[in-house]
Amino acid sequence: MSEATTIKAITDLIREQESFLVASHESPDGDALASTLALTLALRGMGKEVVAYNQDGVVTPFSFLPGAETLVDTLPVGQSFDVGFVLDAGELKRAGDELRDRCRVLVNIDHHPCSEDFGEHYFVDESACSTGVLIYRLLQAMQCPIDTAVATNLYVTILSDTGSFRYSNADKEAFAVASEMIDKGLNAWDIASRLYETQPVERLNLLGEALQTLTVSKCGRFASVSVSCAMMERAGAGPEHTDGFVNYPRSIEGVEVAIFFREISTGLFKVGFRSKGNVDVGALARELGGGGHHNAAGAKVEGNLAEVRAEVFKRLGIS
Repeated sequence: MSEATTIKAITDLIREQESFLVASHESPDGDALASTLALTLALRGMGKEVVAYNQDGVVTPFSFLPGAETLVDTLPVGQSFDVGFVLDAGELKRAGDELRDRCRVLVNIDHHPCSEDFGEHYFVDESACSTGVLIYRLLQAMQCPIDTAVATNLYVTILSDTGSFRYSNADKEAFAVASEMIDKGLNAWDIASRLYETQPVERLNLLGEALQTLTVSKCGRFASVSVSCAMMERAGAGPEHTDGFVNYPRSIEGVEVAIFFREISTGLFKVGFRSKGNVDVGALARELGGGGHHNAAGAKVEGNLAEVRAEVFKRLGIS
Protein backbone atom coordinates (compact mmCIF):
# COMPACT_ATOMS: atom_id res chain seq x y z
CA MET A 1 0.00 0.00 0.00
CA SER A 2 1.37 3.42 -0.93
CA GLU A 3 2.00 6.10 1.69
CA ALA A 4 -0.69 8.30 0.14
CA THR A 5 -3.25 5.50 0.43
CA THR A 6 -2.25 4.77 4.01
CA ILE A 7 -2.45 8.42 4.99
CA LYS A 8 -5.90 8.75 3.40
CA ALA A 9 -7.16 5.71 5.30
CA ILE A 10 -5.89 7.13 8.60
CA THR A 11 -7.18 10.65 8.00
CA ASP A 12 -10.59 9.23 7.01
CA LEU A 13 -10.57 7.32 10.29
CA ILE A 14 -9.80 10.50 12.20
CA ARG A 15 -12.65 12.35 10.55
CA GLU A 16 -15.15 9.53 11.14
CA GLN A 17 -14.38 8.54 14.75
CA GLU A 18 -14.70 10.40 18.04
CA SER A 19 -12.69 8.76 20.83
CA PHE A 20 -8.93 8.26 20.56
CA LEU A 21 -6.08 6.88 22.62
CA VAL A 22 -2.57 8.07 21.78
CA ALA A 23 0.25 6.00 23.31
CA SER A 24 3.97 5.45 22.90
CA HIS A 25 6.68 3.13 24.15
CA GLU A 26 7.83 2.59 27.72
CA SER A 27 10.74 4.67 29.03
CA PRO A 28 9.75 7.33 26.50
CA ASP A 29 12.31 9.54 24.80
CA GLY A 30 11.68 12.94 23.23
CA ASP A 31 10.25 11.57 20.00
CA ALA A 32 7.87 9.20 21.78
CA LEU A 33 6.49 11.77 24.22
CA ALA A 34 6.44 14.78 21.94
CA SER A 35 4.82 12.92 19.04
CA THR A 36 2.17 11.64 21.47
CA LEU A 37 1.46 15.16 22.65
CA ALA A 38 1.55 16.69 19.17
CA LEU A 39 -1.07 14.26 17.85
CA THR A 40 -3.14 14.54 21.04
CA LEU A 41 -3.29 18.32 20.89
CA ALA A 42 -4.06 18.31 17.16
CA LEU A 43 -6.92 15.84 17.62
CA ARG A 44 -8.34 17.85 20.52
CA GLY A 45 -8.18 20.90 18.29
CA MET A 46 -10.46 19.01 15.90
CA GLY A 47 -12.97 18.50 18.70
CA LYS A 48 -12.10 14.86 19.35
CA GLU A 49 -12.07 13.07 22.70
CA VAL A 50 -8.44 12.09 23.29
CA VAL A 51 -6.44 10.42 26.05
CA ALA A 52 -2.64 10.70 25.94
CA TYR A 53 -1.08 7.70 27.65
CA ASN A 54 2.31 6.30 28.54
CA GLN A 55 2.80 3.60 31.14
CA ASP A 56 5.88 5.43 32.48
CA GLY A 57 4.30 8.88 32.39
CA VAL A 58 6.21 12.06 31.57
CA VAL A 59 9.91 11.69 32.30
CA THR A 60 12.63 14.29 32.88
CA PRO A 61 13.27 16.64 31.10
CA PHE A 62 10.06 16.70 29.07
CA SER A 63 7.57 18.02 31.61
CA PHE A 64 7.67 21.46 29.96
CA LEU A 65 6.14 20.18 26.72
CA PRO A 66 2.70 21.62 25.92
CA GLY A 67 0.05 19.11 26.93
CA ALA A 68 2.38 17.10 29.19
CA GLU A 69 0.22 17.84 32.22
CA THR A 70 -2.69 15.95 30.64
CA LEU A 71 -0.79 12.73 29.87
CA VAL A 72 -1.78 9.78 32.12
CA ASP A 73 0.16 6.68 33.16
CA THR A 74 -2.89 4.53 34.00
CA LEU A 75 -6.17 3.91 32.23
CA PRO A 76 -9.46 3.37 34.06
CA VAL A 77 -10.67 -0.22 34.14
CA GLY A 78 -12.97 -0.88 31.20
CA GLN A 79 -12.25 2.35 29.31
CA SER A 80 -12.23 1.75 25.55
CA PHE A 81 -11.65 3.82 22.42
CA ASP A 82 -12.71 3.94 18.79
CA VAL A 83 -9.09 4.30 17.66
CA GLY A 84 -5.74 3.74 19.30
CA PHE A 85 -2.58 5.34 17.89
CA VAL A 86 0.60 3.56 18.95
CA LEU A 87 3.59 5.77 18.20
CA ASP A 88 7.32 5.07 17.93
CA ALA A 89 6.96 1.70 19.66
CA GLY A 90 8.42 -0.92 17.30
CA GLU A 91 6.34 -3.55 19.07
CA LEU A 92 2.92 -3.34 20.70
CA LYS A 93 4.25 -4.80 23.96
CA ARG A 94 6.48 -1.73 24.42
CA ALA A 95 3.37 0.45 24.63
CA GLY A 96 1.19 -2.19 26.34
CA ASP A 97 -0.37 -5.37 24.98
CA GLU A 98 -3.64 -4.47 26.71
CA LEU A 99 -4.17 -1.63 24.21
CA ARG A 100 -5.32 -4.22 21.67
CA ASP A 101 -8.40 -4.99 23.77
CA ARG A 102 -9.14 -1.35 24.55
CA CYS A 103 -9.18 -0.03 20.97
CA ARG A 104 -11.53 -1.08 18.20
CA VAL A 105 -8.92 -0.04 15.62
CA LEU A 106 -5.18 0.23 16.14
CA VAL A 107 -2.86 2.42 14.06
CA ASN A 108 0.89 1.84 14.17
CA ILE A 109 2.90 4.96 13.31
CA ASP A 110 6.63 4.44 13.52
CA HIS A 111 10.03 4.91 11.91
CA HIS A 112 11.82 1.90 13.39
CA PRO A 113 13.09 -0.81 11.02
CA CYS A 114 11.22 -4.10 11.35
CA SER A 115 8.35 -2.41 13.20
CA GLU A 116 5.71 -4.97 14.13
CA ASP A 117 2.58 -4.98 11.97
CA PHE A 118 0.13 -5.22 14.87
CA GLY A 119 -2.62 -2.80 13.82
CA GLU A 120 -5.32 -2.37 11.24
CA HIS A 121 -3.29 0.49 9.78
CA TYR A 122 0.51 0.47 9.38
CA PHE A 123 2.19 3.80 8.69
CA VAL A 124 5.90 3.11 8.98
CA ASP A 125 8.72 4.91 7.19
CA GLU A 126 12.17 4.02 8.48
CA SER A 127 13.72 6.80 6.41
CA ALA A 128 11.84 9.43 8.46
CA CYS A 129 14.02 11.24 10.98
CA SER A 130 11.37 10.93 13.69
CA THR A 131 7.88 9.60 14.30
CA GLY A 132 6.87 13.21 14.79
CA VAL A 133 7.59 13.92 11.13
CA LEU A 134 5.03 11.25 10.22
CA ILE A 135 2.49 13.01 12.45
CA TYR A 136 3.35 16.20 10.58
CA ARG A 137 2.62 14.47 7.25
CA LEU A 138 -0.80 13.38 8.55
CA LEU A 139 -1.67 16.88 9.72
CA GLN A 140 -0.56 18.34 6.41
CA ALA A 141 -2.76 15.86 4.54
CA MET A 142 -5.73 16.98 6.64
CA GLN A 143 -4.81 20.66 6.20
CA CYS A 144 -4.91 20.84 9.97
CA PRO A 145 -3.69 24.16 11.41
CA ILE A 146 -0.55 23.76 13.51
CA ASP A 147 -0.43 26.12 16.47
CA THR A 148 2.60 26.90 18.63
CA ALA A 149 1.85 24.09 21.10
CA VAL A 150 1.70 21.40 18.41
CA ALA A 151 4.70 22.95 16.64
CA THR A 152 6.78 22.84 19.82
CA ASN A 153 6.15 19.14 20.21
CA LEU A 154 6.86 18.37 16.56
CA TYR A 155 10.09 20.36 16.76
CA VAL A 156 11.18 18.42 19.85
CA THR A 157 10.62 15.08 18.09
CA ILE A 158 13.10 16.15 15.43
CA LEU A 159 15.57 17.77 17.82
CA SER A 160 15.55 14.66 20.01
CA ASP A 161 15.91 11.97 17.38
CA THR A 162 18.51 13.77 15.25
CA GLY A 163 20.73 14.52 18.25
CA SER A 164 20.16 18.25 17.76
CA PHE A 165 20.71 17.81 14.01
CA ARG A 166 24.07 16.04 14.54
CA TYR A 167 23.09 12.54 13.41
CA SER A 168 22.98 11.14 9.89
CA ASN A 169 19.15 11.20 9.87
CA ALA A 170 19.17 15.01 9.98
CA ASP A 171 17.99 15.13 6.38
CA LYS A 172 16.33 17.77 4.22
CA GLU A 173 12.88 16.98 5.63
CA ALA A 174 14.15 17.32 9.20
CA PHE A 175 15.46 20.83 8.58
CA ALA A 176 12.44 21.86 6.49
CA VAL A 177 9.85 20.77 9.07
CA ALA A 178 11.89 22.22 11.94
CA SER A 179 12.14 25.54 10.10
CA GLU A 180 8.41 25.58 9.49
CA MET A 181 7.73 24.84 13.17
CA ILE A 182 9.96 27.75 14.21
CA ASP A 183 7.82 29.96 11.98
CA LYS A 184 4.84 28.96 14.15
CA GLY A 185 6.29 31.01 17.00
CA LEU A 186 8.14 28.55 19.20
CA ASN A 187 11.25 29.61 21.09
CA ALA A 188 14.07 27.34 19.87
CA TRP A 189 16.54 28.68 22.44
CA ASP A 190 14.16 28.06 25.34
CA ILE A 191 13.53 24.49 24.15
CA ALA A 192 17.25 23.75 23.80
CA SER A 193 17.91 25.26 27.21
CA ARG A 194 15.25 23.12 28.89
CA LEU A 195 16.39 19.94 27.18
CA TYR A 196 20.16 20.29 27.35
CA GLU A 197 21.11 22.96 29.87
CA THR A 198 18.72 22.31 32.73
CA GLN A 199 19.34 19.21 34.82
CA PRO A 200 18.97 18.13 38.45
CA VAL A 201 22.06 17.70 40.60
CA GLU A 202 21.06 14.05 41.11
CA ARG A 203 21.79 13.37 37.46
CA LEU A 204 25.29 14.84 37.70
CA ASN A 205 25.99 12.83 40.84
CA LEU A 206 24.92 9.66 39.05
CA LEU A 207 26.91 10.58 35.94
CA GLY A 208 30.01 10.94 38.08
CA GLU A 209 29.61 7.36 39.30
CA ALA A 210 28.76 6.06 35.83
CA LEU A 211 31.89 7.55 34.27
CA GLN A 212 34.01 5.67 36.78
CA THR A 213 32.79 2.44 35.13
CA LEU A 214 34.05 3.52 31.69
CA THR A 215 35.77 0.74 29.76
CA VAL A 216 37.29 0.90 26.29
CA SER A 217 38.11 -2.22 24.29
CA LYS A 218 41.72 -2.96 23.40
CA CYS A 219 41.01 -2.17 19.76
CA GLY A 220 39.52 1.19 20.75
CA ARG A 221 36.35 0.66 18.68
CA PHE A 222 33.98 -0.09 21.57
CA ALA A 223 33.32 1.63 24.88
CA SER A 224 30.78 1.25 27.65
CA VAL A 225 29.50 2.62 30.94
CA SER A 226 27.10 1.09 33.42
CA VAL A 227 24.68 2.10 36.16
CA SER A 228 23.40 -0.13 38.94
CA CYS A 229 20.33 0.23 41.12
CA ALA A 230 22.65 0.87 44.07
CA MET A 231 24.29 3.75 42.21
CA MET A 232 20.93 5.33 41.48
CA GLU A 233 19.91 4.96 45.11
CA ARG A 234 23.10 6.63 46.33
CA ALA A 235 22.62 9.52 43.91
CA GLY A 236 18.92 9.88 44.67
CA ALA A 237 18.31 9.46 40.95
CA GLY A 238 16.02 7.37 38.77
CA PRO A 239 16.21 5.73 35.35
CA GLU A 240 15.00 8.94 33.71
CA HIS A 241 18.21 10.65 34.83
CA THR A 242 20.34 8.28 32.72
CA ASP A 243 19.11 9.61 29.39
CA GLY A 244 22.12 10.50 27.24
CA PHE A 245 24.71 8.65 29.34
CA VAL A 246 25.54 6.43 26.35
CA ASN A 247 26.73 9.48 24.44
CA TYR A 248 29.76 9.92 26.71
CA PRO A 249 31.54 6.71 25.62
CA ARG A 250 30.27 7.38 22.09
CA SER A 251 32.14 10.70 22.03
CA ILE A 252 35.55 9.07 22.53
CA GLU A 253 37.80 9.42 19.49
CA GLY A 254 37.98 6.14 17.58
CA VAL A 255 34.95 4.55 19.26
CA GLU A 256 32.47 3.13 16.75
CA VAL A 257 29.94 1.60 19.15
CA ALA A 258 28.99 2.76 22.65
CA ILE A 259 27.10 0.57 25.10
CA PHE A 260 25.20 1.57 28.21
CA PHE A 261 24.26 -1.08 30.76
CA ARG A 262 21.51 -0.03 33.19
CA GLU A 263 20.31 -2.39 35.90
CA ILE A 264 16.51 -2.57 35.98
CA SER A 265 16.27 -5.11 38.79
CA THR A 266 18.32 -7.99 40.15
CA GLY A 267 19.25 -10.16 37.18
CA LEU A 268 17.90 -7.83 34.48
CA PHE A 269 19.64 -5.07 32.51
CA LYS A 270 18.57 -2.62 29.85
CA VAL A 271 21.33 -2.34 27.26
CA GLY A 272 21.48 0.73 25.04
CA PHE A 273 23.61 0.91 21.89
CA ARG A 274 24.84 3.85 19.82
CA SER A 275 26.80 3.40 16.60
CA LYS A 276 28.65 5.91 14.45
CA GLY A 277 27.53 4.07 11.33
CA ASN A 278 29.80 1.13 10.59
CA VAL A 279 27.99 -1.31 12.89
CA ASP A 280 24.24 -2.02 12.69
CA VAL A 281 23.32 -2.02 16.36
CA GLY A 282 19.64 -2.37 15.47
CA ALA A 283 20.34 -5.87 14.15
CA LEU A 284 22.35 -6.66 17.28
CA ALA A 285 19.54 -5.46 19.54
CA ARG A 286 17.02 -7.61 17.66
CA GLU A 287 19.25 -10.64 18.22
CA LEU A 288 18.95 -9.89 21.93
CA GLY A 289 15.16 -9.55 21.77
CA GLY A 290 15.07 -5.76 21.47
CA GLY A 291 14.95 -3.37 18.55
CA GLY A 292 15.84 0.02 17.16
CA HIS A 293 17.65 1.72 14.33
CA HIS A 294 20.96 1.11 12.59
CA ASN A 295 22.68 3.66 14.82
CA ALA A 296 20.54 3.59 17.99
CA ALA A 297 18.95 0.56 19.60
CA GLY A 298 18.37 -1.28 22.84
CA ALA A 299 17.31 -4.52 24.48
CA LYS A 300 16.63 -6.05 27.88
CA VAL A 301 19.02 -8.87 28.80
CA GLU A 302 18.83 -11.22 31.78
CA GLY A 303 21.85 -11.91 33.99
CA ASN A 304 24.22 -10.08 36.29
CA LEU A 305 26.41 -7.33 34.89
CA ALA A 306 29.35 -9.62 34.15
CA GLU A 307 27.11 -12.08 32.30
CA VAL A 308 25.29 -9.42 30.32
CA ARG A 309 28.53 -7.67 29.37
CA ALA A 310 30.04 -10.99 28.26
CA GLU A 311 27.01 -11.79 26.09
CA VAL A 312 26.99 -8.38 24.44
CA PHE A 313 30.74 -8.25 23.94
CA LYS A 314 30.74 -11.76 22.42
CA ARG A 315 28.20 -10.67 19.82
CA LEU A 316 30.27 -7.59 19.04
CA GLY A 317 33.41 -9.69 18.74
CA ILE A 318 35.10 -8.04 21.71
CA SER A 319 37.56 -10.32 23.48
